Amino acid sequence: MSPKRIVLRFGTDISVKPIVYRLVKDFDLVVNIVKADVNPQKEGTMVLEVTGEQSEQGLTYLRELGVSVQDLKQGIARIEEKCVMCGACTGVCPTGALYMERPSMEVHFDGDQCIVCMLCTKICPMRAMEVHL
Repeated sequence: MSPKRIVLRFGTDISVKPIVYRLVKDFDLVVNIVKADVNPQKEGTMVLEVTGEQSEQGLTYLRELGVSVQDLKQGIARIEEKCVMCGACTGVCPTGALYMERPSMEVHFDGDQCIVCMLCTKICPMRAMEVHL
């Protein structure tokens, strides 16, 4: 079973609750936290990979708590014709989905590692990285 990628958004009241622990313990899910921005004073956001037979029950639990649960349907695409291999994107990519191959110094993109943080779309001077819905 391949992991389901989801985005969670929640308010300050939920940011102090052990929601990931509950997914693991109560629903026997394997959870990989790909990206998280959680602070008790502001809204939290998490990108998770969730695997397990009870994943839908776990996501229902989160929704009942007031957590916004969205499938990660967006994707990032690299337009090779626009890319000049400057490598600016590789320095900001938090997962290594964009990397420089040595010794050729070519930029490569592994879409399976991408968490759609969109940092590369902002930094690319040639606008070779695009968000696809």
